[in-house]
Amino acid sequence: MKKITAIIAFLLITVSTAFGQKLESTTLWKITGKGLEKPSYLFGTIHVTCDATLSDKVKEALDQTDQLVLEIDMDDPTMQGKMMQGMAMKEGKTLKDLVSEEDFQTIDKLFKEHLGMSVSLMQNVKPFFLLAAFYPKMIDCPMQSFELELMKVAQKQKEEIKGLETVEDQLQVFDDIPYDVQVKDLIKTAKDNLAHEKETIKKMLKIYKEENIEAMLDMMSEESSEVTSDYQNILLDNRNKNWISKIGVYAKEKPTFFGVGAGHLAGKNGVILLLRKAGYTVTPVK
Repeated sequence: MKKITAIIAFLLITVSTAFGQKLESTTLWKITGKGLEKPSYLFGTIHVTCDATLSDKVKEALDQTDQLVLEIDMDDPTMQGKMMQGMAMKEGKTLKDLVSEEDFQTIDKLFKEHLGMSVSLMQNVKPFFLLAAFYPKMIDCPMQSFELELMKVAQKQKEEIKGLETVEDQLQVFDDIPYDVQVKDLIKTAKDNLAHEKETIKKMLKIYKEENIEAMLDMMSEESSEVTSDYQNILLDNRNKNWISKIGVYAKEKPTFFGVGAGHLAGKNGVILLLRKAGYTVTPVK
């Protein structure tokens, strides 16, 4: 169970729907203007992948910057403890409060088959994170992490690693989205034994490899998840807006490499257009 909760604590995926002006196909963007003495860089990651190898252009951008800023400060030694503590549902709710006995047994079967444990051991965990426990099972390879690769470079270069938000900020998102909405995706996944999620991630990985951030958002807009379609203001928009002033502060301090989920980049309320609206010049790095 400890291993499973550690995996969940690490996995916070980002999703969105597409709208707004079309952006070039690249996951790396240069931030200049508005009084910045040197450029900073914005990189879109994907949290579930088979290959987190950093491209030459990303390595070059890392060499040109002096600090790494991720969604949260992932080298904070208290991070994992805070996440494990904050994954529990509020007011003592459990999975059995949210689903029928039949659906509970279907979910329990999924846990036993793929994780070798009963969901009863984790039934106080927010449904989103119960589903996240299966991400490593949705790809046919050992899961890798862009965030960890970025951190290795920053640590080698003896640079600071910081965050755009706190662990508590991220966890609050999954209290603001109703638990009974979150659990619907878990039930669907259990009923088809991961089949749909496997196909979705396979398609997303292909799109990510092409660096087509617009197509990634188009794909997510076609998905049937209520969490994605009905709560993108909580999942993405509000967070993106909160990040803009923080990005400005960090970039003014020193040249900074920002690494956030690629789902945060595009769209009217995506980080790229919000930065441009704030007066920065944000250009694609091909």
